[in-house]
Amino acid sequence: MTETTPRSYRYYDFVMAAFVAILLLSNLIGAAKISSIELPLLGVFTFGAGVLFFPLSYVIGDVLTEVYGYARARRVVWAGFGAMIFMSFMSYVIVKLPAAEGWAGQGAYDSVFGQTPRIVFASLIAFWAGELVNAYIMARMKVWTQGRYLWTRTIGSTIFGQGVDSIIFYPLAFMGVWSDEQLLAVLLSNFALKVAWEALLTPVTYRVVGFLKKAEQEDYYDTETDFTPFSVKS
Repeated sequence: MTETTPRSYRYYDFVMAAFVAILLLSNLIGAAKISSIELPLLGVFTFGAGVLFFPLSYVIGDVLTEVYGYARARRVVWAGFGAMIFMSFMSYVIVKLPAAEGWAGQGAYDSVFGQTPRIVFASLIAFWAGELVNAYIMARMKVWTQGRYLWTRTIGSTIFGQGVDSIIFYPLAFMGVWSDEQLLAVLLSNFALKVAWEALLTPVTYRVVGFLKKAEQEDYYDTETDFTPFSVKS
């Protein structure tokens, strides 16, 4: 399906805003914290705290690709990429500003917001690659399945996208900082949790996709799409 004139959508901007907000929050307050909980029968389960809400960005990415197509989803990914760069830069500036005499909060700021360039770089690369892989698989599978079996492409694209994200992020960010056992445990547990989140949210995804397709009068198929990741054209 080829469009000759740009279309105006009622909800596209709101979906983009939700995507960017979740992305920034997950990287700002959740990426570097390791949590452990005691589970019945399973024992201690270790995971990265950001997994509690970061997978929502993949759910929204699936919704974007399913309704609006790969090119518009790619545009949102680039918007999130730019927002992450700005957030990282401003975090660095704020942390480095001289503290006022008598203010005792600098140590807390350093601990919470003083991300190392290594973590920032890992987050940016992993996010960009993972989200675009997710959108690509989602778009291709929609054409292959002729729009049927939405659940297969939401979960299938997440397996590939989150796999790429996790394999890139955790070794780049924490190898040599965490033990090998801890790194592998967090990588695998977070990957499993992200995919599980996607599966559990499938009914919600169906409802949101159905609502948007009806409201926007759009159900885009990427049959003639240029899948280059290096473009912001929609």
